[in-house]
Amino acid sequence: MSPMPSLAFGLALTALSLPAMAQEGSALSPRVVNEAAVPAVMAKAVDDFIIPGYRNLSDKTAALAKTSTALCKTPSTASRENAQAAFSELVQAWSTVEIIRLGPALEQNRFERFLFYPDRKSTGLKQVQAILAKKDETATDVASLKGKSVAAQGLGALEYVLYGNGSEVLSNKEGEFRCRYGVAIAQNLDTIANEFLAEWQKPDGIQAAWKKPGPGNPEFRDSKEAATELLGIFVHGVEMVKDQRLKPFYAGTVDGTPDKGHPKSAIYWRSQNTMPSIAANFAGLKTLFKVADMDSLLPEDSRSVAGSANFVFNSVIGISQTIDGPIANAIADDKSRAKLDFLTLNTADLLDRLNRDFGGAIGLGAGFSFADGD
Repeated sequence: MSPMPSLAFGLALTALSLPAMAQEGSALSPRVVNEAAVPAVMAKAVDDFIIPGYRNLSDKTAALAKTSTALCKTPSTASRENAQAAFSELVQAWSTVEIIRLGPALEQNRFERFLFYPDRKSTGLKQVQAILAKKDETATDVASLKGKSVAAQGLGALEYVLYGNGSEVLSNKEGEFRCRYGVAIAQNLDTIANEFLAEWQKPDGIQAAWKKPGPGNPEFRDSKEAATELLGIFVHGVEMVKDQRLKPFYAGTVDGTPDKGHPKSAIYWRSQNTMPSIAANFAGLKTLFKVADMDSLLPEDSRSVAGSANFVFNSVIGISQTIDGPIANAIADDKSRAKLDFLTLNTADLLDRLNRDFGGAIGLGAGFSFADGD
């Protein structure tokens, strides 16, 4: 966590007071997509972010499977903590690439099998609790686990196994069944992560479609469609954080009344990974923005649009990293609540800069709103 919360907090204040430099681009003459620059941008997104991101994810799932197996073999407080640490590292890796919610992620329910969230009716919780209570042996086999509900086989289920009620038994032989269920989940996640990576690494698969938009391409008939898909990752990624990560547990002040908060609606609240995962979501988006060279899509007189967005990226990442510990404590603390307020405002500002300002500047703004899902 950042040792200088005041710096990040100051960034939030500064970001909100920035002049709307991005609006300069949208106020200029009508734009068209710089189609010549698109293939290189798409190729960099694949080669320098997506594939390395999924490779890192695969490494983390393998490490988790290994530490989970070691926990079952030699249960102890230390081995349990090792498995929990590996879980947190996996959450970081996943949160970085979960913004790529397309292509292989949508096939075979891979995304939902990896992370079922939001779980508004506590479907997953009830199913995991039932498996543990009944000691359902079919949940300890990867093949049969894959056929169960998506809510019982991903990160949410594993978090409950490692951190939920009764998880202390993992430190001794009493947790034998619970541990084997956890191993099956970890192995299932490893399988899915390897599938993500394999699909993107196929030379004639989705990466080829991304790198060569044009007639006959099954994904993108032209560079404008490709640019639209890529910008959509940023817009929908920020929108996801705003609506599915922040809003469920903290709405700030509503009609003049401070929201008491709903900490148990926050993602990863049991493992205290709520804010680290949000910071990783933003960090992934910022990294993709940089390595894909999104600036190159902008006209020369609108390059300030990218600088403005990057500044707000730094702000939201910095603020997220200063809010640590249990999310319930953060909501109860006035200073942390103030940070959450500014994070919420900056997230909305970033969404607007990407959706309206950047999209408009590169020729995707007229009558088009990613945020509305058009």
